[in-house]
Amino acid sequence: MGALISVVAPGCALGGAEEEARPGQDGASGALGPAREVMEAEVAAGQMPGAVWLVARGDDVHVGTVGVTEIGGSTPMRRDTIFRIASMTKAVTATAVMMLVEEGKLDLESPVDPWLPELAARRVLARLDGPLDETVPAERPITVRDLMTLTMGFGIPFDASLPIQRAIGELELANEQPVPMTPHGPDEWIRRLGTLPLMHQPGARWMYNTGSLVQGVLVGRVADQGFDAFVRERILAPLGMRDTDFHVPVDKLDRFAGCGYFTDQQTGAKTRMDRDGAESAYASPPAFPSGAAGLVSTVDDYLLFARMLMNGGVHEGRRILSAASVREMTADQLTPAQKAESSFFPGFFETHGWGYGLAVTTAPDAISEVPGRYGWDGGFGTSWINDPSRELIGIVMTQSADFLFSGALERFWRSVYVATEPA
Repeated sequence: MGALISVVAPGCALGGAEEEARPGQDGASGALGPAREVMEAEVAAGQMPGAVWLVARGDDVHVGTVGVTEIGGSTPMRRDTIFRIASMTKAVTATAVMMLVEEGKLDLESPVDPWLPELAARRVLARLDGPLDETVPAERPITVRDLMTLTMGFGIPFDASLPIQRAIGELELANEQPVPMTPHGPDEWIRRLGTLPLMHQPGARWMYNTGSLVQGVLVGRVADQGFDAFVRERILAPLGMRDTDFHVPVDKLDRFAGCGYFTDQQTGAKTRMDRDGAESAYASPPAFPSGAAGLVSTVDDYLLFARMLMNGGVHEGRRILSAASVREMTADQLTPAQKAESSFFPGFFETHGWGYGLAVTTAPDAISEVPGRYGWDGGFGTSWINDPSRELIGIVMTQSADFLFSGALERFWRSVYVATEPA
């Protein structure tokens, strides 16, 4: 790897004069010094071993690094460090579905039954906390749009005591945490899912995660090839995302970041979400390539994907996705009634909606007074935003889940927004 981390072009829209940022530097005295201060403070406090971040406007790119790649390690974070990006996978999966919609192989309003007969003739729990055999018929089939908007009626209930949650665990569906991964291939996974009732009526409310898992199975069946192969051939290769995949090959393990801690906010207990290096769940091809949380990537690779969306589906003059599909993906697809019935983080739906594979800000929030940015986070400690109003792309990658929930992520994004305030 060369010495340069980024070169900011003359007339940089991010503020300040032309500058070069080298390993461990991003022009701390210039445009993004406050962002660096946030990240350095997190490392100094032991909240994470290190991080890499990238902020871009057009060809103007700032990249910063801080700390080391693993707890107790000495290898410095680099621009090409590979991270588990978890739920930042969801937007890539939704892109794959929209490609098939554009080809006429799928219709958003059609039931998924022809492709996923395991999900036909659904039963629905009479009440969420009730026994699995107390059900009512589904009022209608699950549609492709239900999968895309995460309104299929099945998701993470965030209550381990529920009978349905216990059944999910017993069936090894890996519906919640990305690791441990399910040992089942796509066909067996969807068969097992189909043995369970839905938690809610299709279309009634938003529930996190499961829709993206099912999207991956759907893509594989419609395309008549593995979901992972489709993503590589149709998205990763055309975009040049050379370090993004569903596992880290042996020859790249030296660039693979170690996994940090997740702290239980109630008990204070710290747990490691994955092992490091060759012992990681991501060190070998998975039995089930997860459309919800399966990818690893780098900041530069994900920038290629983010730019494609920002450019209305075009990458270096080649159309990857139609502009209409990008508009559909990045618009809030939830109705007020669906939001009223849904729950997530406190206050989430007061300022956010959901597109396809990503969140959309719908009102001023703590980060920006101007709504309209979109993107999503990854549960291992990564985050991405596209803000069309500023022509701004931001990506930050750690492997500490605590970064997402301690307030540090919000402080980081606020610092970026202050630094990139239009003149």
